[in-house]
Amino acid sequence: MDIEAQPIRVLLVDDHSLFRSGIRSLLQRYPEFAVVGEAPDGIEGIKRAKQLKPDVVLLDLHMPGMSGVETLQLMRQDCPDTAIIMLTVSEESEDLAQAMRAGARGYLIKNIETDYLLRAIRRAAAGETVVAEALTGKLVAQLHAPGPAERPLSDLDKLTPREKDILACLALGESNKFIARKLDLAESTVKIHVQNVLKKLKLSSRVQAAVFAVEHRLMGPVADRH
Repeated sequence: MDIEAQPIRVLLVDDHSLFRSGIRSLLQRYPEFAVVGEAPDGIEGIKRAKQLKPDVVLLDLHMPGMSGVETLQLMRQDCPDTAIIMLTVSEESEDLAQAMRAGARGYLIKNIETDYLLRAIRRAAAGETVVAEALTGKLVAQLHAPGPAERPLSDLDKLTPREKDILACLALGESNKFIARKLDLAESTVKIHVQNVLKKLKLSSRVQAAVFAVEHRLMGPVADRH
């Protein structure tokens, strides 16, 4: 880790104080992370996020009072640049899909290994989507289920072939650097393409773009566009 790099600032929002204490103790072992605050419920979590502007929030899904998804939606309004990871015991596909549609940067199960959690926080802070590997199939299946929320297919017509390739890569949660290598593009070019995709589809995050791509069966690069 670069000596001059700032630590990733993390906010913990969970109604179980013992669990928060455990995560805090874990992250404090690593200088690249800084737990800047805790909250026992959604209302306090939103207040703390607005005050502290953390890089990453670890947010429980099921809490008394305001639910995790409601908290997520309001928190994103106040802190659009903060990466919010749902950290929960629920492996239900509906909970997973609802959280990702609401703009979560990730969805993890509380029994994950320490190394996986640390990598997930790093990746989320870097702008990547993180979903527990065991749940990826459930997410795709849930989003493929027919429903009224799908956007008109004409939205895809707004994208160039290369932008569709980029969108397909976003569906896999890939970073700009990885997409650049896969499609043999400059990372700066990928960044511009991602911005154009979000603008054309009127989306506010890479996660929403990923959900859109999965809903429209756009997975993986469409073709080699060179």
